[in-house]
Amino acid sequence: MLKTLGRQRFVQEILGFVAAMYLGLVRATTRFTLEPQDFPANIGPSLPVIAAMWHGQHFMVHFAWPKGSRVAALISRHQDGEINAIVLRRLGVVAVRGSGGTAAKMRKRGGVAALREMLRELAQGASVVLTADVPKVARQAGAGIVALAQMSGRPIHPIAVVVCRRVDFKSWDRASFPLPFGRGAMVLGPAIHVDRHASPQDLEMARQNVETGLDAAHARAYGMIGQHDPGHGLNKARP
Repeated sequence: MLKTLGRQRFVQEILGFVAAMYLGLVRATTRFTLEPQDFPANIGPSLPVIAAMWHGQHFMVHFAWPKGSRVAALISRHQDGEINAIVLRRLGVVAVRGSGGTAAKMRKRGGVAALREMLRELAQGASVVLTADVPKVARQAGAGIVALAQMSGRPIHPIAVVVCRRVDFKSWDRASFPLPFGRGAMVLGPAIHVDRHASPQDLEMARQNVETGLDAAHARAYGMIGQHDPGHGLNKARP
């Protein structure tokens, strides 16, 4: 019954509203340190960009951009994604529905259509935010984000937005749920450019750079608040 109730649109709207208000509370009551200093303002001339984040560390990322800038975000077509889409809408972010993975899974999950939509958003001046992980494989960057950069000509920026007060879960991605009234850090990694005529070797190097860039951004962000990244080493633990 609860599962059926959760699929009702009015219930999803209520949950999405509450979640968005809660994240706004966390942002308003958290003292953030930025690196580079004042990067939301300084990145303005470079927009639009592709922002890469790790799954499970994504809850506060949408507060990192300059006020008034256009932002779109990729979320799955799963039923749970409906609530996420409402949260994004409440935060002023355009939801692009679809998932990555293998070619067959991308077709099934709407990944190809989502790729086209993200290209349109970038062409129209909106930055695109997406998790770089291969679905259900923590801290391993997929090829999709690199392909998006290659086709759009826009740079990838690894980003980490973390808080000291949070709940860390023992999930596959070691997700961290933020709590209010604490300190936080926002770290923007150096741009990763992908040439339109990049070779397969160049594309693989760019994919690896996304991984190392995200790991470095999260290590630095957690270091700035005197803590350790709860997902550190997940990619090293893969067989």
